[in-house]
Amino acid sequence: QVLLVESGGASVQAGGSLRLSCAASGYTYSDYCMAWFRQAPGKEREGLARIWTGDGSIAYADSVKGRATISQDKAKKTVYLQMNSLKPEDTAMYYCASNPYCPGLYSPGLFRHWGQGTQVTVSS
Repeated sequence: QVLLVESGGASVQAGGSLRLSCAASGYTYSDYCMAWFRQAPGKEREGLARIWTGDGSIAYADSVKGRATISQDKAKKTVYLQMNSLKPEDTAMYYCASNPYCPGLYSPGLFRHWGQGTQVTVSS
């Protein structure tokens, strides 16, 4: 019943910025983990950032540290990923994922719920 819907992906020039959104519905408990991953064709899924909705605890992957900010609007059950200084290597399908607890970003298989993805394309 848990549903995650991503939005905000677009084609942008290198150095530009995007804000991705993930709206969640169907949870029966108030606190859960929300995370962002990305995957390029033929590549492994890569964790980017996650947030525990209970206390706002945040973790980032080194690949986006300093360029990305994850945040939440608890009332809207929506999580955002603000990405700045975008590079061509950021081009990928970006996915939102959730779980009752926070697995490590290195373990995408432990996240139970996934959105359909939103495409980010960065041109040089």
